[in-house]
Amino acid sequence: MLKINQLSKSFGKKEVLKEISISFSKGKVYGIVGENGAGKTTLFRCIAGLEAYEGNIQAEEEPLKNYLGFLPTNPAFLTRITAWDYLKLLCIARDIKAEDFDAQNIFDLPLNQYAETYSTGMKKKLALMAILLQKNEVFILDEPFNGVDIHSNMIITEIIKKLKALDKVILISSHIFATLSDTCDEILLLKGGRFEKEVSKGQFHELDQKMKEFALGDSINKLRLE
Repeated sequence: MLKINQLSKSFGKKEVLKEISISFSKGKVYGIVGENGAGKTTLFRCIAGLEAYEGNIQAEEEPLKNYLGFLPTNPAFLTRITAWDYLKLLCIARDIKAEDFDAQNIFDLPLNQYAETYSTGMKKKLALMAILLQKNEVFILDEPFNGVDIHSNMIITEIIKKLKALDKVILISSHIFATLSDTCDEILLLKGGRFEKEVSKGQFHELDQKMKEFALGDSINKLRLE
């Protein structure tokens, strides 16, 4: 279980997250949705230990950072390092034997190529492969489907389902609601620095409709399309 207690985060005078308290169970997939700037990435970075925050985060595995795999929206890589070297580096960081990368290269990535020369989608697939090789217990996937081809999206969906079956804790953000509907057990709406709404699978369509109404409003009619 991953438990968050009274987590708050501010940037200067702007309070982005406001006393969030919530628990995430093993073997479940949680979707985090919200408009741009709602604080989804900030929340993920706090959990991953990349941002200072007020409050506390508890997990069965301590320290959490040694058991957590974080896939950022736009993964960054050191210059002049091949994809193979990157995978090896992340395995060594967790004291995992680095071997047989080619056999586990389900995305068919050119592992001898410099990672910084990869396309956006390839970088995301490489970063995902790395945190999977680390055998983590908690996975935070920030927009894992964005910028990735349809075939790879299908693979990522199945990976998430497999991680659920392996009793991992999985948090996902996505602007593609259909992908969350396919993978999540619960979806939480982050708004105004707090979780405003939490829905289970049978209610996903209601949240989808609410988000469409909020995002679109009367904007389409304003175009006066004929």
